Amino acid sequence: MKIFLMVLLAIDMLAVIVVMLVGAIGLVDANRSGRTSNMLMRLRVGLQAVAIGLVVLLMMTGR
Repeated sequence: MKIFLMVLLAIDMLAVIVVMLVGAIGLVDANRSGRTSNMLMRLRVGLQAVAIGLVVLLMMTGR
């Protein structure tokens, strides 16, 4: 169970990094709408919330 949660956490952390990079690249693009940037920000916050939940679960299963 613990290894499964660690793998999920690693995948989630990579997803957060990808969304952050796409958002940062989007800041340079003048054609990108504010709606897209807002959607990416919401997605990033959601992924970070999932990561926090996984860390909490890992801490609970650690003992």
